[in-house]
Amino acid sequence: MTYVSCFWSHRDTCHELLGHVPLLAEPSFAQFSQEIGLASLGASDESIQTLATCYFFTVEFGLCKQEGKLRAYGAGLLSSISELKHALSGNAVIKPFDPKVTCKQECIITTFQDVYFVSDSFEEAKVKMREFAKTIKRPFTVRYNPYTQSVDVLKDTPSINSVVEELRHELDIVGDALSRLNKHLGV
Repeated sequence: MTYVSCFWSHRDTCHELLGHVPLLAEPSFAQFSQEIGLASLGASDESIQTLATCYFFTVEFGLCKQEGKLRAYGAGLLSSISELKHALSGNAVIKPFDPKVTCKQECIITTFQDVYFVSDSFEEAKVKMREFAKTIKRPFTVRYNPYTQSVDVLKDTPSINSVVEELRHELDIVGDALSRLNKHLGV
């Protein structure tokens, strides 16, 4: 292995471990990232490209607000001090994250980005990504099943009815919890 390939391999490992892994421990961010992956299942090549662009400008070069201040969370920003300074300098073009707009932006890999996108929160970004995913044409819908840790494909009446039954059970549990809480509080 040459010095150059070893250097890049080490840099990539640091980028992945220090840039991406800690954020995946944040539930809202992990769900946001998962939304992009789920949206890609069964999508056309063109739709996958739009999702990849959204991924690039969020997971790699995303900005968010924290206590009203601009913060970087994208691993590409966090692993490049020069680009991080540029993005937070006040001179960079920063637009609100909107997948319909973001997906049309050119991804630049040889120099700093022309524009960065900011979300008020990961939760907001997740909701916007879910709504955007609904616009992707495909003959089915998917959902992540946390019990089986797999993806359910909702393409016919039996698969949809199965999810409805699971949701009914979950709502029954929540209803029971509310009832017990009300009894405990004397309401």
